[in-house]
Amino acid sequence: MASAVSPDYRGARRRLVAQLRAGGITDEAVLKAVEESPRHLFVPTGVGHRAYVDSSLSIGSGQTISQPSVHARYLQLLELRGSERVLEIGTGSGYQTLLLSKLAAQAFSVERAAPLLEGARDVLRTCGVRNVTFQLGDGTIGWREFAPYDAILVSAAAPSIPQPLLDQLAVGGKLLIPLGERDEQMLTMVTRLPEHFERRDIIPVRFVPLLGTHGWTSP
Repeated sequence: MASAVSPDYRGARRRLVAQLRAGGITDEAVLKAVEESPRHLFVPTGVGHRAYVDSSLSIGSGQTISQPSVHARYLQLLELRGSERVLEIGTGSGYQTLLLSKLAAQAFSVERAAPLLEGARDVLRTCGVRNVTFQLGDGTIGWREFAPYDAILVSAAAPSIPQPLLDQLAVGGKLLIPLGERDEQMLTMVTRLPEHFERRDIIPVRFVPLLGTHGWTSP
């Protein structure tokens, strides 16, 4: 991992971690993962100087890399302890995937845009990641082969919760998904209990649309 992390950005990562801590991120494992992760490798070279600013950036294919604070909040809400099997819907740049690789035992990531998937896979390989498996396909149908999952993260907004994702969530598992209209959504957590699902609204958010069989049908 050390070879992938430029010393020039260590100070920037520490400042970002301090900002996240001041903003309410208290999970030390999440903060450590952020400090160790070279976000500049996951953004276009032309905006590399903004990699450690708390803002979203375009990464091509009509997608964005979310703000570091959004990633950190997602991961803190999941309360991962390192033994979990996690499904990520929307690989995107692969930055969140890298964070997951440090916080869970196994991560499975589905992406519908081949250029993004290939780019993310290459960067994670450079970072020495070995506990992530990728699939090119429709994330709204999940990845039944490796279910059930202790946590499912959806990195795009859906009009409703895709039923296959609920079906693939383990008892006690948590699903995080932005729900709502195309221009504004509510980050929602669903926990699977033995007899039912418990739903909780977290905060208003804005994500790109989740495309697929159980999501939006057009960009």
